[in-house]
Amino acid sequence: MTGIERIAAALAAPGKRAALMPYLMGGFPTAERSLRIGEACLDAGADLLELGIPFSDPLADGPVIQAAGAAALRAGATPAAVLEVCGALSARAPIVVMGYTNVVLARGVEEFAEDLLAAGAAGLIVPDLPFEESDALLAATDARGLALVPLVAPTTPDDRLAAIGARARGFLYVVSLAGTTGERGALAGALDGLIGRAAAATKAPVAVGFGISTPAQAAAAAAAGADGVIVGSRLVRAAAEADDPAAAVRELVREFADALLCAP
Repeated sequence: MTGIERIAAALAAPGKRAALMPYLMGGFPTAERSLRIGEACLDAGADLLELGIPFSDPLADGPVIQAAGAAALRAGATPAAVLEVCGALSARAPIVVMGYTNVVLARGVEEFAEDLLAAGAAGLIVPDLPFEESDALLAATDARGLALVPLVAPTTPDDRLAAIGARARGFLYVVSLAGTTGERGALAGALDGLIGRAAAATKAPVAVGFGISTPAQAAAAAAAGADGVIVGSRLVRAAAEADDPAAAVRELVREFADALLCAP
């Protein structure tokens, strides 16, 4: 299957109200430990993974993920090393790599897309890539069956939402709030409407991220119509605080996965 097809199959997993997509920072706390964290997520019921490439100016990331990225860079993480982690995990589940535009351009659009394919990645998220400047990367990923996943926010106007949704591959990433990633005590009250707007604007599945930090919030996102739920900062914080990061993340991911199961 192509990467796009693998993502579609994972998001349609039977027995779940929505698929679970944990985020992990590649190279954090070390390359080996980030691989163990990814394996723990999959052992605990994750359907697919978002794998971050650390970057020095991560404008979409809140303090927890920024700190993890900075630590990974200090430990020597590189895009190539993160893609090795991707390669080690990709046989088990679709891996959607998250990297910033400068990381892609420094390697070259075609070369980066080829690196993703060689690593077994299923798709790519580039949060700071403007829609109007995405043609070359979209063509490169399309040519290799990889999903270039765009993001939309609560502030995205309807006409722009329709244009972005029409070109979504893999899924449309719905940012649940205005701001950076990070744990929130409550989700936006208008989440149902936001997901409904996004779903009406695309033929791709819709996944929700940013701010989801409890199993109850994940269940609420599923109840609001999300096909996938992305959990990041809560898991990265657990990895940062634990003596055994993989074990800590495994326990949390199991709780999130259980919250997304269909009622018996």
